[in-house]
Amino acid sequence: MAWPSGKAEACKASIPSSNLGATLFFIQMLYLIPTPIGNLKDITFRAVETLQNCDLILCEDTRVSQTLLRHYDIATPVKSYHQFNEASREDEIVNALKNGQTIGLISDAGTPSISDPGFRIVSRCRVEGIPVSSLPGSCAVTTAISGSGLPTEKFQFVGFLPKKGGPLQQVIIEALLYQGTTAAYESPHRLVETLETIHRLHEEAQVAVCRELTKKFEEYSTGNIKTVLERYRATPPKGEIVLLIQGGIEEKIWQELSPEELVSHFQEIFKLSSKDALKLAAEKSGLPKRELYKKLL
Repeated sequence: MAWPSGKAEACKASIPSSNLGATLFFIQMLYLIPTPIGNLKDITFRAVETLQNCDLILCEDTRVSQTLLRHYDIATPVKSYHQFNEASREDEIVNALKNGQTIGLISDAGTPSISDPGFRIVSRCRVEGIPVSSLPGSCAVTTAISGSGLPTEKFQFVGFLPKKGGPLQQVIIEALLYQGTTAAYESPHRLVETLETIHRLHEEAQVAVCRELTKKFEEYSTGNIKTVLERYRATPPKGEIVLLIQGGIEEKIWQELSPEELVSHFQEIFKLSSKDALKLAAEKSGLPKRELYKKLL
């Protein structure tokens, strides 16, 4: 499919002169447009209007996006743009924008570039001086955090959790030590294993499993890790999941410990091997592992 011609003049002709300021807003720009994470009604008037006025919509999966576009009678041409072709499409997108095209970027659900394609082309546009506008809208991370009952004053997002045990354990420890709430995406078939890892590292951890957000079977399961783990051991989860972990473990205590005491402390609270506790203590104390090892000897 060829890149379409601009819509700017057509927009000017069809909209009253009093609204021309808004019409000009749709000229030669890349728009990041959030789409619903489940409920099709969770899209803004501005998002629909922008999708209608773009010359082209870049979709993570055109088949998935067409359901939304047909629902709102949006006939704008679409092209695929996903992790496997974003590099090869980059130059043609930039050239189209420089030639006056207005392009919208959407993902299958939620906000583009948040664990979805978008970062690469946005970064290139910033370098090239091409305007980028990010519209507010649906995002599973903020939806989960606001409705979870866990602390919201400070939070971090770590994307999809690692699949392997070592890296997964490291991320969870960092989450438990973080002075706020950590949000991550997790698949339903790995959730129980991840909860078991959290439970092994800290039996008093507070977590929230936020499942199928905005959908018919939306579910929040918040509380002590043991209770939440038992629930999903008994009833294996389905659907899309945001996992939240409340952090802030004894920061004031371990900051006052010597490096040697810190190793023992991490071994005790996280049930770590001496090697893993040494590595973590070195990271938190700022001492090289070799120097800390000599101190322990």
